[in-house]
Amino acid sequence: MCFFLRMKQHLKTLLLYLLITILSSIQSASAIDFVFNGFKPSDMSAYGDANIESGILSLTLDAISFSDGRALHPSKIVTKAPNSSQVLPFSTSFIFAMAPYRDRLPGHGIVFLFVPHTGIYRGSSSSQNLGFLNFTNNGNPDNHVFGVEFDVFKNQEFNDINNNHVGIDVNSLESVFAHEAGYWPDMYNKYNDNGSLNEEPFETLKLNNGKNYQVWIDYADFHINVTMAPVGMKRPKQPLLDFLLNLSQVFKDEMYVGFTASTGSLAQGHKILAWSFSNSNFSISDALITHGLPSFELPKDPVYRSKGFIVGMTISLFFLVMVTSVASLFLIKRNRRIKREKECTEDWELEYWPHRITYQEIDAATKGFADDNVIGVGGNGKVYKGVLTGGSEVAVKRISHENSEGGRQFLTEISSLGRLKHRNLVALRGWCKKGGGSLILVYDYMENGSLDKKLFECDKGNMLSFEDRIKILKDVALGVLYLHEGWEAKVLHRDIKASNVLLDKEMHARIGDFGLARMHDHGQVANETRVVGTVGYLAPEFAKTGRASTQTDVFSYGVLILEVMCGRRPIEEGKPPLVDWLWELMKRGELSNAFDNQLRSNQGFNEEEALRVLQLGMICASLDPKARPTTRQVVKFFERNSEVDESEAEDMDFYLLESMRPNTILSNYCSSRHISWTNSLVEGR
Repeated sequence: MCFFLRMKQHLKTLLLYLLITILSSIQSASAIDFVFNGFKPSDMSAYGDANIESGILSLTLDAISFSDGRALHPSKIVTKAPNSSQVLPFSTSFIFAMAPYRDRLPGHGIVFLFVPHTGIYRGSSSSQNLGFLNFTNNGNPDNHVFGVEFDVFKNQEFNDINNNHVGIDVNSLESVFAHEAGYWPDMYNKYNDNGSLNEEPFETLKLNNGKNYQVWIDYADFHINVTMAPVGMKRPKQPLLDFLLNLSQVFKDEMYVGFTASTGSLAQGHKILAWSFSNSNFSISDALITHGLPSFELPKDPVYRSKGFIVGMTISLFFLVMVTSVASLFLIKRNRRIKREKECTEDWELEYWPHRITYQEIDAATKGFADDNVIGVGGNGKVYKGVLTGGSEVAVKRISHENSEGGRQFLTEISSLGRLKHRNLVALRGWCKKGGGSLILVYDYMENGSLDKKLFECDKGNMLSFEDRIKILKDVALGVLYLHEGWEAKVLHRDIKASNVLLDKEMHARIGDFGLARMHDHGQVANETRVVGTVGYLAPEFAKTGRASTQTDVFSYGVLILEVMCGRRPIEEGKPPLVDWLWELMKRGELSNAFDNQLRSNQGFNEEEALRVLQLGMICASLDPKARPTTRQVVKFFERNSEVDESEAEDMDFYLLESMRPNTILSNYCSSRHISWTNSLVEGR
């Protein structure tokens, strides 16, 4: 009996020893530690504009616009225990600096990141997207990316808290946690001289002033904390960010770890000076060298620009200034007048000066406005493709200044589109005026041209699919909703049509050509009574009174829906108008015969869904403005399969189902025709 007891005890001891050995081997296999006090090319894999020079890792090119770079540790890091979803702990620390350039606005930021793949994703872009993601894949759980951003640009699209913050990003550029950059000192005076409590002792750190900062990031037991401080300072006890975070669904078994950064119209240098990482030693950051590092701060102004020198000179020259002030003022005004006459500068140019691009830069981008670069011809001039310094592709619209209508539209585009920012609006890069003969607008280049060309001038192999058409119509609706409700003022486009809808390289639709747009405060009614726009897209009440409204834009959008689904222009020679033709088909119960033959032959064509969209277009193009839906209702129609408020979704579905009944549509149409006919009799027409 004793023998068996001893054997059982020996067996337990052996099993415990084997378990400890296995756990030790697992930890040994997955453990990784490295410390880089300066970098060699073999230490990092660089992509995009990232490079290593003199031991410093630069993520973007100095003073270059729209530059992005990514640098990753060459080997993947084991991030999960074998056959488990549990994320292994890690501790990392690095020293970085954002180097500003004199007389240039700085931007954007740096992201410390975990990614499943090497290189720069094709779904990543520069500027405010930090080379991390962009709006097309932002928030996608299949990204499997994690980052800690140090951002110096407040982007409303990503709900940034300010233009100097630290955020934790999970599959998205919209941070799950964020705080202004800085730290809480370990020691401070809790009470001031009069005995009352001091305000929160938080010390703000300006990220883009060229100073070197050290960051500590620790993750363990579903808990993450981020701490930062000026380099050389002891790590603060209280973290800047300290939250529960489960990364088991974000991390894959192995991940790459490193940094990414980008610039846009705003530019600065993004430098990494040292880096440590470990998933077993949380004290490894002590090995970083924090002294003798290069500085990227701009040199201070010379003595003659100091406040003391200026004050002294001001006092010394006071009497001289008093004597000569009148003469100086006269000379200044005279010189300004001469300079303005010489450059033909107008008052509106001074207001929108920051968006101006030199004529020489535009001339070089278009190769002297070569005919080979012409990509479109409009009523007020030609549109050219151009490539700016740095490689950015743009569309350049040249308007004749002698045409008064063209000049008016030029000013409208600058004053409206220049301040509007939305992913479904064509972005205005800038403008230029040369002498009295050339007015030039510069936009982002749209690789797939206009919707009009895709519908009517495209070969069969490149025709728009059913899914593409639905997505384009939704994109346009989102853009119109932003114009009507999403900005500080209400904007009426007044010329929504297929040729003014442009498609980027990923087939996202953007509304362009704001030459006829008008804006006014929310709650006010537009007072202009001049009829403008394109025949076939004009709402009947607008053609009659010249008074535009959001409902006249909805009418134009409805005609656009009909055009996209039927493959017919609103007005074609020898054929009845598109809207009237569809009403006749509706009355005969043959509306399904209206679809574009190319669309019907598409493999993904859904006739039931297509019929609902066509009926939506007919409601939008109703003769009675009151029968048309709002833009918000149109957007909810396209988003009815998304997560929306249940009560709003029910109201929307009831409204649309009721409005889309053939009898209801015909009743509204006949009623509108009767009202229009009666008004004509009353007015003697």
